[in-house]
Amino acid sequence: MAVGVFDSGLGGLTVLDALEKRLPDVPFVYYGDNAHAPYGVRDADDIFNLTCAAVERIWAEGCDLVILACNTASAAALKRMQETWIPPNKRVLGVFVPLIEALTERNWGDNSPPREVEVKHAALFATPATVRSRAFQRELAFRAIGVDVEAQACGGVVDAIEDGDLILAEALVRSHVDALLRKMPHPDAAVLGCTHYPLMEHVFRDALGPEVSVYSQPNLVASSLEDYLKRRPEMLGSGTQRKFLTTGDPKRVSSRATQFMRRSITFESA
Repeated sequence: MAVGVFDSGLGGLTVLDALEKRLPDVPFVYYGDNAHAPYGVRDADDIFNLTCAAVERIWAEGCDLVILACNTASAAALKRMQETWIPPNKRVLGVFVPLIEALTERNWGDNSPPREVEVKHAALFATPATVRSRAFQRELAFRAIGVDVEAQACGGVVDAIEDGDLILAEALVRSHVDALLRKMPHPDAAVLGCTHYPLMEHVFRDALGPEVSVYSQPNLVASSLEDYLKRRPEMLGSGTQRKFLTTGDPKRVSSRATQFMRRSITFESA
């Protein structure tokens, strides 16, 4: 009954943590492609090929359903994967839609025409590849009208987090928020469009100020998956073992993961 969780690095652990709290009886297989992180500076074909290879490895662990807990992969590869690559008996889901559903106050499966929503000015913080893809704006347009989106490519933040340099990560976050606010001085809402960013959520909130609603993905994705599995219990795979897999150095990745999540996490080679 295992479910897979994929990220280019460690950011997806923020989603995994929420998933395990919401679904404690489900064994999750986490795969971090740390050897090729970050994905945010790669081109779309590269992201597609790396993501497909990772998903195939997770399927081999008995996971018929894989969550792309990576906004860059969700933005740059998921649509192509769903249209051309994923077999009928498997599912790969992204992390954008639950966030946009929360932002637009729409329930899962609400296919009514797009409508005006309370949020009028939304700031998107994401990797360069996610910003280039415009996937957030595309998904938002299916559900809402009249929302002005200003995107800020947050170069360097993922690298700093993966390197364990949280002082540099905080400085970069504040710099990127300042750059966004120069373009959009009064956002109603801010979307943290990378699963690494919840590790810096307190910095984003402080830099943006209390009047800006901050949307972060882990709990939203966990709630969405719980609902999905109630409707599609057959997508629970045959796997029974909880695992942490990495393409990087397991010792180094385990140390970083333990530091970030403040609990012991042991990775093995993928």
